[in-house]
Amino acid sequence: MTNFDPVSRNAAPFLHGPEFAAVTEALQAGQYGHNTATERFESELAQFLGVPQVVAVSSCTAALHVGLLLAGVGPGDEVVVPSQTFCATVQAILMTGAHPRFADIDATTLSVTSATVLEAITPRTRAVVPVLYGGRAVDLGDLQRELDERGITVVEDAAHAFGSRLGTIRVGATGALTAFSFGPIKNLTCGEGGALIPRTPAQTDRARTLRLLGVSQSQATRIRSTTYDVDTFGWRYHLSALHAAIGSAQLARFDAIETARKTLWRAYARALADLDGVTMVDVDVEHSVPFNCVVRVAKRDSVFQFMRDRGIGVGVHYPPNHTQPAFAQWSRPLPVTEATADEIMSLPFHPAMTEPDVARVAATLRDAIAYSRRS
Repeated sequence: MTNFDPVSRNAAPFLHGPEFAAVTEALQAGQYGHNTATERFESELAQFLGVPQVVAVSSCTAALHVGLLLAGVGPGDEVVVPSQTFCATVQAILMTGAHPRFADIDATTLSVTSATVLEAITPRTRAVVPVLYGGRAVDLGDLQRELDERGITVVEDAAHAFGSRLGTIRVGATGALTAFSFGPIKNLTCGEGGALIPRTPAQTDRARTLRLLGVSQSQATRIRSTTYDVDTFGWRYHLSALHAAIGSAQLARFDAIETARKTLWRAYARALADLDGVTMVDVDVEHSVPFNCVVRVAKRDSVFQFMRDRGIGVGVHYPPNHTQPAFAQWSRPLPVTEATADEIMSLPFHPAMTEPDVARVAATLRDAIAYSRRS
């Protein structure tokens, strides 16, 4: 599967083998844009998640953008969102003309809570975007009545969380508009891609029109016709047949992906259990398909450099957005986000790793912490 040292990379795509044949078949079909392969992948996703419809798109950013538009978000609105996320979440908000309203997080999960969301809501709030950090579901159920009364829609950023559950229900089937990522290193990869889970037939129809440049007719209908209608604005957000073919091959083996990721996270939990000065960010592994393994350590920058110097592919996910120049005008004090931002470090985490790889990372982390304390 790999020709690289597994611990040298923070994350890596994981292919089972059938993806290569699936792409060859899609290439031989000769139609590489949105086609029946894309629609087949959508149907497979819907069956897996237990939802009526899935709208496949080119990225999670596209899914978030369209989802926010379906929620009625536009210029002058605010969207509550954690600062602790990849910048794409915030950019999707700005793409609607709305502004981010940054919310603080829980230190143990790096996710928003009902309390931190409620604290951030203002009269201009139109939507809340909880980020399912590390793959862990975010339950805002106790806020739902108040959100409904205020006309606020939940649009989940589940880029990390494909396959995870809230209780016994898959993320994506819990009632919120949900955006998934199928990027290179995600739980399920299409190479590049994403999906939006709409909630009504009207939302489904609008999302499919928006993702294909405002054209309302399906591909099958357009092929049989001499014309088509462009009903509204839209974007080139479709998922190509080539990417959909990879996704279908991956989805057929998702049980193995889920098992591998859970097994790897638990191996880290055992290896780090007695390591003083290390706190694992809790992903609720019993219910989640973990996307990453993040720890909090003191003197993070020193530990980080020590491990990188020894070939361990650690990373930081993510520098908080309210400290970024592009979003400075919406910055506000977020004490927990700011405190944890100086401590978080992502350990190498991908299904090509083995338990001996985990042991090697843990041993190096032990040495790194000892070194940072001495220095």
